Amino acid sequence: MTDKLPLTLAAPAQHLRHLVMIRWLLVICLCATAALTFTFSDLDLPYPAFATILLIFIVINWLTALRLHREVPVTDIEFFIQLLLDVLCLSALFYFSGGANNPFISYFLVPICISAATLSWSYTWVITSLCVASYTLLLFFHIALPVLSPAHHHGNHQDINLHILGMWLNFFISAALITYFVVKMAQDLRRQDDLLNQKREDDLRDEQLMAVATLAAGTAHELGTPLSTMKVLLAELRDEYSDEPQLYDDLKVLSDQVQQCSITLKNLVGKAEYGKDGQFAAQSLRKFCEDILERWLVMRPDVSATLDINQDSPDVVCYLHPTIAQSIINLLNNAADANPENIIISISWDKAAMRWKIEDNGPGIPMEIASQLGKPFVTTKGKGLGLGLFLTHATINRYGGEVYLYNRSPQGTLTELHLPLQHSG
Repeated sequence: MTDKLPLTLAAPAQHLRHLVMIRWLLVICLCATAALTFTFSDLDLPYPAFATILLIFIVINWLTALRLHREVPVTDIEFFIQLLLDVLCLSALFYFSGGANNPFISYFLVPICISAATLSWSYTWVITSLCVASYTLLLFFHIALPVLSPAHHHGNHQDINLHILGMWLNFFISAALITYFVVKMAQDLRRQDDLLNQKREDDLRDEQLMAVATLAAGTAHELGTPLSTMKVLLAELRDEYSDEPQLYDDLKVLSDQVQQCSITLKNLVGKAEYGKDGQFAAQSLRKFCEDILERWLVMRPDVSATLDINQDSPDVVCYLHPTIAQSIINLLNNAADANPENIIISISWDKAAMRWKIEDNGPGIPMEIASQLGKPFVTTKGKGLGLGLFLTHATINRYGGEVYLYNRSPQGTLTELHLPLQHSG
């Protein structure tokens, strides 16, 4: 089964398909004009040369139509080359049919318009420059057809009269205006489409987040009672088996885990109320990072990690939403789930941004799901729900940050987090 082309490659293919249709219409008009001229006019047109160029043009368009049936994607550079071929064929046709005196000389505006609407600024200026250069050369170099010359009708036998110069100036101004304004409008339209697509993605992500938040609130409410029961029973068991050190230590670890679960559930409500008006107390960034690591190590006692908090980083006081801490813990848990041994955590910051690097020695990211990571219910862990990385991406992106995941050599994953800081005062 063949994968669909991405939009960035599908668009040039659609443009090229339209160009093929335009060429066929042009070929039909040129053939009809040549046939009528040959049959009903005594115009001394160099028909063999004209027919040869027209045949070349037909072959090019036929090969292009066949090429569109191949699986190879059409790129912008290929579409640009196709427009260059059009300009060259048109220049040759006009050369053998009166040059700049040919009434169809303004057809040069068609490839300029197509380029301006579909290609980048640089490509369009090349097409425009080539068209203007061809028009200018055709003023002086062409197979003259007296019946097409204005001098033939007005008795003026100058090689170039004001009428021809006026046509050239009109073409030059029209080409320049089309190149500038159509390119600008096309860029604005593409930018608007990108913004609309991004907004649709953001709205979909917000709907998914709301669904997850609703489920989380219900789950937190339901877990409160059993956690309280577990805390009471664990306290009784620790008192009962205080004379068995190994079992006592295991019960203590379990009690700490249950206590951490209770704290997390309370934070779901407490932190939401704390920041409901969008304002949060400023805090030391260094203490923020240390608290995250301390909390994570309590949650994951099985982890062996090397911690590196850059001591040269400046003392920064900033505003950080409580959900950012949970997002970072999600990334740390992903590394621990992949392989709890020899995790390397590097933290640094300056006055503009905070950076975390988390290196694990797990199996890495399978290529078949690499492009899907960060979407809900997509996970690399058989026991995972696929929500942690999705929530992390959504939260970090909401505050202007980015999360990147890379496969390490020979194995493992490198996770990088970059988050701009909002300073107090």
